[in-house]
Amino acid sequence: QHLHPQRKAVSSGCSSWSGEGSAASSRKQLLLPWRRAANKQCGKTFTAWCNSHLRKAGTQIENIDEDFRDGLKLMLLLEVISGERLPKPERGKMRVHKINNVNKALDFIASKGVKLVSIGAEEIVDGNAKMTLGMIWTIILRFAIQDISVEETSAKEGLLLWCQRKTAPYKNVNVQNFHISWKDGLAFNALIHRHRPELIEYDKLRKDDPVTNLNNAFEVAEKYLDIPKMLDAEDIVGTLRPDEKAIMTYVSCFYHAFSGAQKAETAANRICKVLAVNQENEHLMEDYEKLASDLLEWIRRTIPWLEDRSPQKTIQEMQQKLEDFRDYRRVHKPPKVQEKCQLEINFNTLQTKLRLSNRPAFMPSEGRMVSDINTGWQQVEQAEKGYEEWLLNEIRRLERLDHLAEKFRQKASIHEAWTEGKEAMLKQKDYETATLSDIKALIRKHEAFESDLAAHQDRVEQIAAIAQELNELDYYDSPSVNARCQKICDQWDVLGSLTHSRREALEKTEKQLETIDELHLEYAKRAAPFNNWMESAMEDLQDMFIVHTIEEIEGLIAAHDQFKATLPDADREREAILGIQREAQRIAELHGIKLSANNPYTSVTPQVINSKWERVSAAAGRRGGGLLWGVGAEQFPFYFWGQTSSFQPYDAREGGDVDDATLTVPHRCNEGEVGDATLTVPHRCNEGEVSDVTHAAPHRCPPVFWQGDAEFNRIMSLVDPNGSGSVTFQAFIDFMSRETTDTDTADQVIASFKVLAGDKNYITAEELRRELPPEQAEYCIARMAPYRGPDATPGALDYKSFSTALYGESDL
Repeated sequence: QHLHPQRKAVSSGCSSWSGEGSAASSRKQLLLPWRRAANKQCGKTFTAWCNSHLRKAGTQIENIDEDFRDGLKLMLLLEVISGERLPKPERGKMRVHKINNVNKALDFIASKGVKLVSIGAEEIVDGNAKMTLGMIWTIILRFAIQDISVEETSAKEGLLLWCQRKTAPYKNVNVQNFHISWKDGLAFNALIHRHRPELIEYDKLRKDDPVTNLNNAFEVAEKYLDIPKMLDAEDIVGTLRPDEKAIMTYVSCFYHAFSGAQKAETAANRICKVLAVNQENEHLMEDYEKLASDLLEWIRRTIPWLEDRSPQKTIQEMQQKLEDFRDYRRVHKPPKVQEKCQLEINFNTLQTKLRLSNRPAFMPSEGRMVSDINTGWQQVEQAEKGYEEWLLNEIRRLERLDHLAEKFRQKASIHEAWTEGKEAMLKQKDYETATLSDIKALIRKHEAFESDLAAHQDRVEQIAAIAQELNELDYYDSPSVNARCQKICDQWDVLGSLTHSRREALEKTEKQLETIDELHLEYAKRAAPFNNWMESAMEDLQDMFIVHTIEEIEGLIAAHDQFKATLPDADREREAILGIQREAQRIAELHGIKLSANNPYTSVTPQVINSKWERVSAAAGRRGGGLLWGVGAEQFPFYFWGQTSSFQPYDAREGGDVDDATLTVPHRCNEGEVGDATLTVPHRCNEGEVSDVTHAAPHRCPPVFWQGDAEFNRIMSLVDPNGSGSVTFQAFIDFMSRETTDTDTADQVIASFKVLAGDKNYITAEELRRELPPEQAEYCIARMAPYRGPDATPGALDYKSFSTALYGESDL
C-alpha cells in the first residue's frame, strides 16, 4: 500500500460490489460468469501472446499466474519484445529476490512512458491473477498497440481504422469494435484474404457457420503467418460479448505480421542493396579485365596492318585498301575509342566506389593498367597517320577519275529518282473519267510537268558529257557508265514522246467536255422552269374547292379547257429538254467519255420529268371528268379540285410575299375521339393574288401517344412559355434536343471502371462482384469480352470495349 497508494482506493471500490442484499451485489452476481469467461479468454490469449515472443529466447510459460512470479521470464519477455537489455536479474529463490526482479521489470515498463496504476511487485509475486493480467495487458498496449498509426490515428483507434480499411470491400463484414464485430469469424478471414488471397477461399465461407470460419482463420494464421492460436472459436461463439482485450491482442498480431512483412521486405532490400554494391564492384572488375584484354589484343593486331606499305598494282586493289581503311575509321575504330573511354571511366568509378564503401583499391593484372593501354593507343595513332598519308599519295592520280565517276553517279541517281514513275503517270488515262474542272486541273498540272521536264534537259546533257570524258580517260568501269548513260538518254526520248501525246489527249477531251457541259447547262436552264410548271399544275389539279352554283362549275370547266390547250406545247418542250440530254449522252458515248450519273447544274433528271408529266396528264383527265359530273349534280355545295394554271415554260411565276401556313386545332381530342381540324394555307389564284383556301378534314388523335394533361402541360410550358397558343419550329427543335441528350459518355464510364480495377487496363469478375451490386456485377460479367492486352491475366475482362459498346462506339 505504501508503494501504490491507489491500491486501497481500488480495493475499496471493488468491495462496494460485494455488499450483501445491495443492487450492486445483484448485478455483480449476474456479471461474474461473464467476467470469469472474459478472464479465461484473456488468460489464454495473453499466454499465447507471451509465448509467441518467449519462444524466440527458447522458453515459454504454462500458467500466466505462476510463471511470472519470480520475475525472470517477465524480464526475458521485456528484453525480447523491446530488443533492449534489462539489469541483471537476481537468482535467489527468496521472496525479496522475486520482488526485486519484478520491480526491475516494472521500472523498465515505466521508463517507456507507461503509468502503472494499482500494479505492484507484491501482487505479481503473490500470483494475483487480475493484477498479472493487467500488467500483461499494459505491456501489450505499450509494445504491440501503442505504436500503431493509421491516417493520423494511433493505438486502439488506429488498429480499428486499419481493420475497417482492410475489410471494407468484403461482404458481411462491418468492423465497428473489437468484440461483437468478430464473432462470426468473417473479419479474421477477410484480413488474411486481403493480404494473402491464396490462403483463404473467402467466397465459400458462410456467415451462419461462425465456428468453422473462426477455426479456418486461426489455423491458416498459425500455419502460414506464424501467428499462434490465441483464441478458442467455441469460447468466442458461446460468449455474448467476446473479451475486447483478447480480440485486440490477437488482431494486433495480424497487423504486425502484415506490417512486419513490409519491414522484412525493407530489411531484405537493404541487404540486397549491400550485396548489389559488391556484385556491381565485382562485375566492374571483370568487365575491366575483359575489356582491357580485348582492347590490347585489337591494338596488337591493328599496328602491323597500319604499318604495311606494300603498294597494289591495280586501281581496284588500291580502292579496296582505301575502303578497308575507311571501314576501319568508320566502323572498327569508333567502338574502340568508346571502349577506351569506358575503360577509364569504369576504372575511376570502381576505385571511387571501393573507396566510399571502405573496400581495398583495385589492382589490374600485369600489363593491363590504364597506362599500358594509353601507350599502345599512341602507337596506333602514329601508324594510322602515316598510313593515311601513304594512301592519299597513291590515290591522288585517281582523283580526277574518281571525281568524275562520283559526279556521274550523283547526277544519274538524281535524274533516275526524278524519272521514277513518270512514264506510268504519262500513260495513265485518268482524263477519260474526269469532269471538265478535273480536265482543266490536269492540263495545268501537265503544263507544270512540261516546265519541269525542260528544266531537266540540262542535267541529261551534263550526264552524257561526263560519260564521254570518262571514256576518253579510259575509266576502268566505262562499260557500266556507258550502259547507264544510254538508258537515261533512251528514257528521256520516251518521256518527250509521251508528254506530247498526253497534251493532245487532254486538249481533245477538254473540248468534248466543254460541249457536253454547255448541253448540261442548257438542259438545266430549261428543265427547272418546266419542272416548276408541272409541280404547280399538280398542286392546282389536286386542290379542292367548294362551289355553290352551276356558273361556278362552268367557270372551272372553261379554265380547265384553257389549261388542256397548253398541254401540247408543254409536251413539245418536254421532248426538246430530253433531246438536249440525249445529245450530251451521244457525244460522251461517241468519244468514250464516262459521264457522272448526275447533271452538275440540276437535280431534275429525265426520269423525274417523265414521271411528273404522266402524273400531270392523269390528273388533268380526272379533273375534267369530275367537273362534268358536277354539272349534272342537283345539290350544292360540291367539293372540286382547284383551278389550273397555264403553262409558262420560260417565265418564272412571280408574286407577292406569302405568309407561312398556320395550323389551328380548336380542341384536343381524347382517346379515340374524332374532331375537325382546320388547315389554312395561302393559295395563289392569279399572278400576284393570294387568297386563303380552307380545308376541313376529320382528324383522329392517336391514343398511343397521349400521356395525359400533366405531360402535355409540361411540354407546352417548355415550348410555349408565354402561352401564345403557337409553337415556332426552332422552339420544337430545342425541345427535342434537350429531351434526347444523354449526359453520360463512354469516357466517363471507362474512368469509373478504371477506379474499380485499381488503375489496371482490365478488371476481374471478382473485383466486379466485390465492388458492384450482384445484379449489375453479373450483367457486366456476362457481356464483357476477354481482355487481350499484353498485361492480361486469366479471367481478365475488357471494360473499355464494353463501355464504348454501350454508346454504339464498337462492334460488340
